[in-house]
Amino acid sequence: MPSRRFFLFFLFCIVVPSQVLSQEKDISTLQHKHSDKIATKLTLLRAAICERIKDFAPENQAVVFSVTIGKIFCFTHFDPVPEKSDIYHSWYYRDKLITKQKLSLRPPRWSTYSSIQLREYDKGPWRVTITDQANKTLGVLRFSITN
Repeated sequence: MPSRRFFLFFLFCIVVPSQVLSQEKDISTLQHKHSDKIATKLTLLRAAICERIKDFAPENQAVVFSVTIGKIFCFTHFDPVPEKSDIYHSWYYRDKLITKQKLSLRPPRWSTYSSIQLREYDKGPWRVTITDQANKTLGVLRFSITN
């Protein structure tokens, strides 16, 4: 009889913990799948106004630019990009929309930029609003053009 009790005890010690472990694994798998869904939201990781783009990175970032440089860029980097989509760079001068540029993004991450030519009469306050396809604002960059 003692050997039967030992066998049942041994079986209980192996079966019950393994079921608990498999349930924990299922929970962690569900949590991981859930966190993947959360992380798949389009995310603007970096945005900058700069004098030029070199090797797909912004150079000479600033908030004040001289009109004499002739051209400025709005650089944006998204990570993650869950699916192919479009974003918009809307350039405003003194709160008046000057241009809206549509830019495409592709998974899994993407950098893109837009630019404008500077003219003598462009001096003053500017902003670029970065929006998604649903017109949700993802970021706003403010800067000025001076002599």
